[in-house]
Amino acid sequence: MRTITGDLLLLRLGESSDGPMNQRLYRCLREAILDGSIAADTRLPASRDLAAELGIARNTVVHVYAQLQAEGYTRSRQGSGTYVADTLPDDYLASGRRARQVGARPAGPSLSVRGARIVDGASASPFQWGAFMPGVPDVTEFPHRKFSRIVSSIWRRPPAQLLTYAYGGGLPALREALAQHLALTRSIDCDPEQILLTEGVHQGIDLISRMLCEAGEVAWIENPGYWGARSVLQANGIRAVPRAVDEEGLHLPSEPVQAPPRLVFVTPSHQYPLGAVMSLARRRRLLALARQWGSWIIEDDYDSEFRFTGRPIPCLQGLESDAPVIYLGTFSKTMYPGLRLAYLVLPKRLVKAFQAAHAELYREGHLMTHAAVAAFISEGHYAAHVRRMRMLYGRRRAMLVNLIERRLGVDWLHRDSSDAGLHLVLDLPDEIPDEAVVQAAHARGVLTRPLSRYYDAAPQGGEPPRQGLLLGYACVPEADIARKFEVLLDSLAYVARQRKRP
Repeated sequence: MRTITGDLLLLRLGESSDGPMNQRLYRCLREAILDGSIAADTRLPASRDLAAELGIARNTVVHVYAQLQAEGYTRSRQGSGTYVADTLPDDYLASGRRARQVGARPAGPSLSVRGARIVDGASASPFQWGAFMPGVPDVTEFPHRKFSRIVSSIWRRPPAQLLTYAYGGGLPALREALAQHLALTRSIDCDPEQILLTEGVHQGIDLISRMLCEAGEVAWIENPGYWGARSVLQANGIRAVPRAVDEEGLHLPSEPVQAPPRLVFVTPSHQYPLGAVMSLARRRRLLALARQWGSWIIEDDYDSEFRFTGRPIPCLQGLESDAPVIYLGTFSKTMYPGLRLAYLVLPKRLVKAFQAAHAELYREGHLMTHAAVAAFISEGHYAAHVRRMRMLYGRRRAMLVNLIERRLGVDWLHRDSSDAGLHLVLDLPDEIPDEAVVQAAHARGVLTRPLSRYYDAAPQGGEPPRQGLLLGYACVPEADIARKFEVLLDSLAYVARQRKRP
């Protein structure tokens, strides 16, 4: 016996003929929920029943249900089925969308136009652990006992100055330990006072944006590039202009620029996400252009510790004295992301102003954590941990490369010049949408990220985003890599079959 939901969807599916069935069913269900045709708290038919009513594969319904639940349109009740959520994610965005349509801020309590734009373009995933989530280290391998002993010893008799507000960019002991470490590993020549500790890289980018840019000024960003940098820049009213990358990194203009950028955001040691290393010639040209334009280069050195062959790549900051470079580093990849500890290495002329603004805007603290990390570095545990993880990640990378080449072929693996980092890029044929593969894999318990999401919209009919998958291998135990990769292959085959259906 047909249900109301089944009849409704049969009608709407008949009116929608664009795209594969899983996308059509997703759109029809989502629109029916949003327009109230399927009311809040309504129980959806069992996946087997709905598939039979619609005459489609049950896996298609399972996949669509999983996607709707992941996005907050439905919720699951143990042993009772799937229900439409009481509060939909679009409810939070509706006011912002209306505001953009009419060009004004809506009346009453609501998101600002800027706030709605942030949420509309959000790329942060609610899922941050599991195969093959990129950018995530294996936090289970962190030497928790050693770090716990350090933390416990500090907490036995904590000095009062570590328990109050802070000022000056972070605990001096950690800044000194970090300056010594960076001199040895990244050829960075700086005084400890030039280091400013932040709660993650995003806070560092936010501070730079506020201190160095006026609303409406331009920042060049890599395309594809890190979505977080783009989001923070745009949230501060900065116009993020995408610039293409090639095998040498960020493409630089050969002709004079009439409106030079205020900021140039780059990942020169391991371009994110494609992995290119910026050539020495291009680094020097970028530095020369920045001096000529009066611009600042933001060097995001997010995972340089994990290079598996060859010598370490010198950073931009240390290439020339008094370079117009602000260096961004983080402990998220080397220790664990939940630590929320990153740092800026500032040119000397910016130090005092940035220290004052940091204390004014964010009210510094976490000095006990700073003290523990300082001891962790100075006692040699940090360097030892990085060396051990470099070997572990190198093995996992090699396993995943071997699987891709054996099961798919060498042409599927995106080749970069770095042999570094915590992820690989799997190139997909243009006819296979990476977003669909990500959704199909998620429904099967495997996480990945679509390469196309790292591209900004191609201006004036430029090349469309490439299709591909970011495959993080760092947080996947060796015993699980082959099994999880087979699940990914099943997802890829499923999407390919859906695309071939008439």
